Amino acid sequence: MRAVNTAAPWIVGLTGGIGSGKSAAAEGFAERGAAVVDTDRIAHALTAPGGAALESIRAAFGDTAISADGGLDRAAMRARVFADEAQRSRLEAILHPMIRAESARQCAAAQAPYVVLVVPLLIESGSWRERCDRLCVVDCPETLQIARVAARSGLPEAQIRAIMAAQASRAQRLANADDVIDNSGTLAALAPQVEALHRRYLVLAKR
Repeated sequence: MRAVNTAAPWIVGLTGGIGSGKSAAAEGFAERGAAVVDTDRIAHALTAPGGAALESIRAAFGDTAISADGGLDRAAMRARVFADEAQRSRLEAILHPMIRAESARQCAAAQAPYVVLVVPLLIESGSWRERCDRLCVVDCPETLQIARVAARSGLPEAQIRAIMAAQASRAQRLANADDVIDNSGTLAALAPQVEALHRRYLVLAKR
């Protein structure tokens, strides 16, 4: 966790494995007045047509990494980087500094009682954790993660498991959590958990 800086916004790091429901939880916090800075959204903007990361990606991976619309070919790149750790590291070396810089800018500009910083790989990276005053993990069983991702994206189970293998384990996330949201049920069951944490964070952010 970061050192105290009263001039900086109070930040909750929100994380969880693929398919755990981070976006739904973040939306709940946003509805209650928190500022949400989502690193996945930043990454998508950087790699959309005209995005700031595209030329560096083209130089590193060739024209086949770029789709017909001029953005990143996400399906092709996903298959490449989760089959080859060296290629994944090369892509991360391009994207991660840009994501960190933009997320820091958005956090600093936030006008809200506190900021929810959504980072899928927060546990894996000490530099992300150092930005956060508190760590909240959205949790559900791995079988449910796989089912949700398969339903929404159509990815085969083997590819989903490869993505999960590149992330921290469920046990590692829970061991590092200050707070846990159990998202093994319905969206209706998620709401009161977000509400309770929101009330707690309002108090903590004022200290």
